[in-house]
Amino acid sequence: MLKRIKKTLTLNSSRIYLAQFAQRAAASLSNDARVLDAGAGDCPYRSYFSHAHYESTDLCHVEKNYSCISYICDLKNIPIKSDCYDLVFCSQTLEHVPEPKEVVEELFRVLKPNGQLWLTAPLFFAEHEIPFDYYRYTRYGLKYLIQDAGYKVESIEWLEGYFGTLAYQLREAAKALPIKPKEYRLGIFGILIVFFIGGLKILFAALTVFFTWLDIRSKYVARGQCKNFAVIAKKATPSDKGLSFL
Repeated sequence: MLKRIKKTLTLNSSRIYLAQFAQRAAASLSNDARVLDAGAGDCPYRSYFSHAHYESTDLCHVEKNYSCISYICDLKNIPIKSDCYDLVFCSQTLEHVPEPKEVVEELFRVLKPNGQLWLTAPLFFAEHEIPFDYYRYTRYGLKYLIQDAGYKVESIEWLEGYFGTLAYQLREAAKALPIKPKEYRLGIFGILIVFFIGGLKILFAALTVFFTWLDIRSKYVARGQCKNFAVIAKKATPSDKGLSFL
């Protein structure tokens, strides 16, 4: 029971939607396709591409577990010939590269003509993998960056819904709100505030679970702030006329 409760409290709709995005990418590939997982980390989506020829790359400069990295390199300079991959999967990586324009252009180079880029990047997320955390992206910034590199953008969508963003905000508030009276610098009133804040932390934790559950079952994107964007783009060829933006 305790394990089930803990699992519920740590449930993250982003992980579920990222996995679904990776599964969709994998389902679009034939058995003889070649795929590059760019910025793969511990390769959490490798199993989805088991029917294809899977390769991965990462700079491996953060202290965390890495797995099955084919090429340890900077994404600006991948040691692979041009026009090599049918699909490049780049998830939650673009915020960690200091020169995203050069990275997107390099991914374009290694893609085959009409090959696809499946990419996710955050708009609203706390700093992480410090100090290697440089940017956050609006849909318009992603559109400009990717189209400028020569891709045809096929879709840019919210990865999660607003309930997922709200759940994340509440989780961060539950963790960050101070519970020591001296941190409020209000003397005896600080003690009263701590009791109030303690209640809020419990409430926010409960609401985190509720809105995570709601986001998984009802992806609401009409209003609110997006947490992550998911992009599908194609390596444009001379036959492509005009670029679409969804």
